[in-house]
Amino acid sequence: MEDLLICTNCKEGYNKETVDFRCQLCGEPLDVKEIKEGTIKEGNPLKQSILDRYQDFYPYLSKANTLSLGEGFTPLVSSQSLAKEYGVSGLYFKDESSNPTWSFKDRGTITGIIRAKDLGYFKIGTVSTGNMATSVAAYGARAGLETYILVKKDMAEEKLKPISIYNPHLIRVDGDYGKLYYESLKLGHENQIYFINSDSPFRVEGYKTIAFEIAEQLDFMPPDYLIVPTSAGGNFRGIEKGFRELKNVGIIDRLPKMVAVQATGCCPIYTAYKAGKEKISRFERPKTIAQAIENPYPPSGNQVLRLIKDGRGLALSVTDEEIIRAQARLASIGIFGQVASATSLAAVEKLRENNILKATDKVVAIITASGLKYTAALDKHSLKMETCKMEDLGQYIKSR
Repeated sequence: MEDLLICTNCKEGYNKETVDFRCQLCGEPLDVKEIKEGTIKEGNPLKQSILDRYQDFYPYLSKANTLSLGEGFTPLVSSQSLAKEYGVSGLYFKDESSNPTWSFKDRGTITGIIRAKDLGYFKIGTVSTGNMATSVAAYGARAGLETYILVKKDMAEEKLKPISIYNPHLIRVDGDYGKLYYESLKLGHENQIYFINSDSPFRVEGYKTIAFEIAEQLDFMPPDYLIVPTSAGGNFRGIEKGFRELKNVGIIDRLPKMVAVQATGCCPIYTAYKAGKEKISRFERPKTIAQAIENPYPPSGNQVLRLIKDGRGLALSVTDEEIIRAQARLASIGIFGQVASATSLAAVEKLRENNILKATDKVVAIITASGLKYTAALDKHSLKMETCKMEDLGQYIKSR
């Protein structure tokens, strides 16, 4: 039998997931076997799921998909004003906030949960700081599976309640969050729980659909740069793989340069990239307003570094101040992205400052989640409101 899963580093092959979802020889993440043949199915996307339309790229998942909540097919928003401001031919924002639980995580959850059911699991789980927890809780409820959500003990209340509404086993864990990921895999193996964590190979598979959609939305002319707010690294891996598979099958003829952007207050991938290292180190004392990408030791960090090197991409970091300015700038064109999402626009600014962008370049920035995910960030903005008596309203408006 041909191996289904391949180590991203040493290329060792496996027929199914290992105990910790990683290579037993070198400890690096596993990838589902790369697709070499296939096409995008024709038909009306309004009557298809993403796994219907792109089914040739998912031959290892069961086709009976009744678990969809309508994930994917998100807008690619063009901004001519910002493109002109940054001196590029096109600037686009892939707005993932319109997914069912308001983030890109739903794309990976649907493929991960189908895989869990294909393997015969009745229990699923995840370790998350927010977006992935909500997504797995929602899809677990949809699938009727017993669901375990492990979060940090001090997680904000505004993030906990949108998870709890789906009635999972929501457990606030008192301890080192950096170690919780590895502890979850051990507990999952002992208790027959399929943990759909950040670099689970079938979660990463779901993120390929972002690349597929962008390719279609740009008439199969890939952007020159694609910017991804990067935490654990799974989304970066999935998008890169999606474009690579499109090139494999002849649908596109070149790949975009991938840009991993992190917050300066927690940037282990950028730190290793800047130092020319091949492996990340734990980022000590992380602190950033972009909590959704605050991962001090990203499980896929080393693979992101390899992909950047192989694809001539790059990594950047942006400060909290730059992130808040970018969030406001996005709002000025009608997009309310989570603060972590705003790092992608802040990265465009950095690329311009470093004279990397050319006038002929097209740039796509990923907006990973809705700003409604973390409204406490609004306190960092100078928001204006006005008050007026009704009888004075006409004159008041005229005086503005």
